[in-house]
Amino acid sequence: MSDGTVLTAVARAFPAGHGSGWHCPLRTGRRPDRRRNRHRRIPRDLVWFHLGVTGYAPGVRIVITGATGNVGTALLDALEPGHHDVVGLARRLPDTTAEPYRAAGWRAVDIGEPGADRELAELFEGADAVVHLAWAISPVRGDPPMWRTNDHGTRHVLSAAAAADVPHLVVASSVAAYGPAPRREKVPEAHPCTGIAHSAYSRGKAALETLLDRFEERHPEVGVARLRPCAVLHRRAAGEFARWLLDPVVPARLVGGRGLPVPLWTDLRAQAVHTSDVAGAIRRILDTRFTGAVNLAAPEVLDADMLAAIVGGVRVPVPKPLVQVAARAAWWTGALPLHPGWLELADRAALADTTLAETALGWQPRYDAASAVGELVAGLRSGAGAASAPLAPPRRDGALARLRSLVRVGPSHQSQS
Repeated sequence: MSDGTVLTAVARAFPAGHGSGWHCPLRTGRRPDRRRNRHRRIPRDLVWFHLGVTGYAPGVRIVITGATGNVGTALLDALEPGHHDVVGLARRLPDTTAEPYRAAGWRAVDIGEPGADRELAELFEGADAVVHLAWAISPVRGDPPMWRTNDHGTRHVLSAAAAADVPHLVVASSVAAYGPAPRREKVPEAHPCTGIAHSAYSRGKAALETLLDRFEERHPEVGVARLRPCAVLHRRAAGEFARWLLDPVVPARLVGGRGLPVPLWTDLRAQAVHTSDVAGAIRRILDTRFTGAVNLAAPEVLDADMLAAIVGGVRVPVPKPLVQVAARAAWWTGALPLHPGWLELADRAALADTTLAETALGWQPRYDAASAVGELVAGLRSGAGAASAPLAPPRRDGALARLRSLVRVGPSHQSQS
């Protein structure tokens, strides 16, 4: 019987799902169940076939949560179709005919939903690695609560990974998990993950680190890698950042304009890393089966004057307390979506030492910090984005959107206190 005949018969038994050029997860030499030695059911809508070649996938099967976001989209670019069989999970599916989303199989999953761990365990069956990127960063008021996605969702992912015997788990944490450090000192991965008190994002990432500590104690058979990047920026993420930072009253195209006043306090310092460099680090982690925590950042540290120059505006020296008061008023009235908790994090976040990434992974960022910030600014001005809900370009409904924004009462986004 020819390969094509075999594949045709199997394809009739398991109707193909979405995706193009992807293979059935069954493959030659597939490892048996490590603990129970029993056959496992393959979800019908996660089976893909490529007629005319062998019926077994030649590559590594990777499941990515949050695959439509900033880092997830870049990771799809970084993985090779001939070497990686990718399943993307997202609450809202992307345009699967567009690049890079067409290169993966897809399943709509809300990881924070009660009982999602059972669905995830089924989807993780046979995976060589799971990359957990899903995280609610600055959701609008109508989205699921942050804690539901971030805490409950992560617990579901961890439970499912253990149930499905996933050997390698890569989780996106953040330098925001670190407690305060001396302002100009770069900290290694051993720095305490106690978080920043007045930042919900920071406290959430610190809690994530505690969850991972407990998971590793209970499941030493699962290798866990923890990414701790600084601000992750890409031109393609401009739509997402516009919704986090701005409002229809303040058009994104004003960012980067000459003469734009940029109110920043004197001792501000910041790191940034390009999204494609983070994706490259994940690729190295997957290829080497790296475990442990690893910081990711471009080497330069930007100060207030450098940031203002990159944005293209004129820095207006303003005391940090005054900036915070103005930000809190703008957030409470709904004038701007940026919660003042983000300013607290920007001021107090630790700087990351990336020696481990360079030595253990051989990682060298291709973009410096200024280039990463500049690319995001260019994306904001041009209305850049991607064919997924998180990265979609800002809506250009002009006066109507501005009118809705002006008459809205109260914050547009969930609190970051």
